[in-house]
Amino acid sequence: MTDTGDHAFGLNAVGLDDRMRLFGFITSPERHDYLWVLRAIDLARANYQVVLSTEAVAQALDALAERGGDCPRSGEVDLAARLDALDDWGVLDRTQDAARAATLAEYRRRHSVYQFTEAGHRAFTAVESVLGAKMEETSLSRTVFADLLEDLKELASANRGGDGETVLRRFRRIDASLNDVTEQAARFYAMLGDLTRTTEVDAAIFQTHKDALINHLRDFHGELQRYSPLLREAAAAVEETGVDRLVETAAEHDDRPFATLTDRLADWRRRWEGVKAWLAPPSAELGSEVDRLSHATFNAISDITGMVRQLADARRGGVSRESQLRHLAAWFVNAPSMEAAHALFDVVFDLGGPLHVNRPYEEPEIHATSASWWDTDAVELSKTLLEKGRRTGGRDTRGAKVRRDEATRLRLHERQIEDVRKDRESALSMADQARDGFAGAVLDERQLGLLLDLIDRAVSERRGPLRHTVSAVSNGIRLSLTPADGDTVVSSKSGTLRLAGLALAVERVKSR
Repeated sequence: MTDTGDHAFGLNAVGLDDRMRLFGFITSPERHDYLWVLRAIDLARANYQVVLSTEAVAQALDALAERGGDCPRSGEVDLAARLDALDDWGVLDRTQDAARAATLAEYRRRHSVYQFTEAGHRAFTAVESVLGAKMEETSLSRTVFADLLEDLKELASANRGGDGETVLRRFRRIDASLNDVTEQAARFYAMLGDLTRTTEVDAAIFQTHKDALINHLRDFHGELQRYSPLLREAAAAVEETGVDRLVETAAEHDDRPFATLTDRLADWRRRWEGVKAWLAPPSAELGSEVDRLSHATFNAISDITGMVRQLADARRGGVSRESQLRHLAAWFVNAPSMEAAHALFDVVFDLGGPLHVNRPYEEPEIHATSASWWDTDAVELSKTLLEKGRRTGGRDTRGAKVRRDEATRLRLHERQIEDVRKDRESALSMADQARDGFAGAVLDERQLGLLLDLIDRAVSERRGPLRHTVSAVSNGIRLSLTPADGDTVVSSKSGTLRLAGLALAVERVKSR
């Protein structure tokens, strides 16, 4: 066995911030336009049109609009701006393809084509899965346990006989089956938790489906109890054939081109440890995932049964959360005055002024009630009342007073003023040094920090690629960034900053 390196092709070098920027289109004010544009590109991708021009995206968008729904037509969307923004977020990849030009004019100007990036398509499908999720699709599969038992037996036989292809195929099926069971169970029990906690459940619908739901849980729990010992024995039989041999065989026949042998060995060993922890308990105290799943199923049956009993009691007594809220709403409507409605609100929802603000002063004649807080002395508060929100001991008992370190507060305030003064002096000095450009200027650490902060403020205001001048003002100077053919190089004591394709200018702001 040979290894080809530790980090093949560097495909995992995409940073966390870059991955989170992939979801920028769902928080934009034009998120509906972005979603439909991506749906149009994904529709074309499903028809094996991977690379699309702007005109092809417009045609796909119009085809979606003709099917009905809320899809806008291409003429209603600033398609070029939307595609450029998606490229900036990393969802799409834009390239230039002059070969697609049909005329000389098209050849002379840029001809942009777009396609999904791998990470961008994953982000889009994740959003679509959330938007298209339906509660009725959530269920527990009890037939998977028989398939798991068969796969474990075949895996032990193949590992014993040295059949590498069968080892890899069965190992993959076992890993995929357990992942599906775990995901389905997590979704199903989360749905049951929301169902039992919500106050918006329709009693008639719940009564109609409660028997099927309880039977579904009982059947799944029964199959889980029946197959649990058999699955543990089968997992133990696989381990008897040699875990090291199993992992090495699976890694050798794994055909992933971008994973090194070391990575594949570690991956398959981790997967087997997960299979073992799922089927067999790592210790008597911890228990296995099968045991936890059985316990969760039993608790779910108890919760559903309790909810059925609660609904039955509400029907017999005629009192439910809905009827209580209706009576409360009637009280508010029939309140004789606005003051009475406010008093009712405070009593029902147990609201009142916070104690540290509403606490009366012991000698009210010292400070008039109309005096501003800025013009009066600080009121001494109980330390327990301030930290815990309650009094100590009896009604008239006062806790320890809060110590106010005025000297420290004054020292921090003076330090803050001094930092502001130094920042302004450094910023003005940097503007003087860069009056004719940054060619001969060498910035210190404070000036470099101020420059980077201004650059961050300036570029954060852009929408899509930088095509025009952006600027930011702070500490008496203005920074401007303008697209240019050349680069700007800024030297500092900490290193060199290169701004590719940008012209940088810093100048003093004239005081009015």
